[in-house]
Amino acid sequence: MTLLKFSFGFLFLFAIACNTTKETTSESNTMTSVEKQAEQKMMAAGFKKGVVVHSTKEDDCPYTIKLEKEETYYDPINLEEIYKKDGEKVWFQFNPLRRMNRCIKANPVFVSEIQKRAE
Repeated sequence: MTLLKFSFGFLFLFAIACNTTKETTSESNTMTSVEKQAEQKMMAAGFKKGVVVHSTKEDDCPYTIKLEKEETYYDPINLEEIYKKDGEKVWFQFNPLRRMNRCIKANPVFVSEIQKRAE
């Protein structure tokens, strides 16, 4: 009889554990959906997804912003100190500048708006 109670208790705990996992999975899928909506909203507003890149190489820009899914670099002439962190993920809007490049790999831009990404 005690073996039967033990088996029943084990099955009950197993069923609860499985149900908890299902709830967690559905929550994470919902978060992904919310994040995708936020991303679409930012892109519709004209923001680009970028990553701040720091370089100490000679004749290279100290800070550039690389577009996330491309090999395109921008040289922000007015990047604020709080964003000068290598690997900082940002949303940004910019205006291209008609001036000489300060480095070979990046075109100079004026950052009109910038904010940290939550990712």
